[in-house]
Amino acid sequence: MRIAFLTAPEGVEQVELTEPWKAVSDAGHEPVLVSTKPGEIQAFDHLDKADTFPVDEVVADTSADSFGALVLPGGVANPDFLRMDEKAVAFAKSFFEAGRPVAAICHAPWTLVEADVVRGRTLTSWPSLRTDIRNAGGTWVDEQVKVCEAGPNTLVTSRKPDDLKAFCEAFLDTLSEA
Repeated sequence: MRIAFLTAPEGVEQVELTEPWKAVSDAGHEPVLVSTKPGEIQAFDHLDKADTFPVDEVVADTSADSFGALVLPGGVANPDFLRMDEKAVAFAKSFFEAGRPVAAICHAPWTLVEADVVRGRTLTSWPSLRTDIRNAGGTWVDEQVKVCEAGPNTLVTSRKPDDLKAFCEAFLDTLSEA
């Protein structure tokens, strides 16, 4: 199964991209890096520049129909850039409309808030997003990983890099059920 990893050109938390990427790949799926611009993305280790990664597809030139699921890595800047890009927001929202699994970690639910898809759902995130999630109609919980099956698809969320093992396991379980 092809899995879209949606990131902005700059600001993704590297470990929140690479750990789920490895888990998806090791499980026999095909991870695909989708961004708002062609070329490379710049990952970060918190506030310090880390590695760069080649973009496989540009969000304006692809659709959810090409993928079985979506992963939204965090980092503070990454989802902030994504939520300001109409095509990126529409791309994320289309996975919900198609009933495909979505996984989001740390600050990544900001993109989902912008897409207006958290209403009626229970999710977790970095704690500073709790008010945004509540204001968007979601229920925020402080848990290592939250799997929400409300609506047509499954949403897997986690709070931070320390939760990556549980996040990856829950997402892979969701993929095996999809």
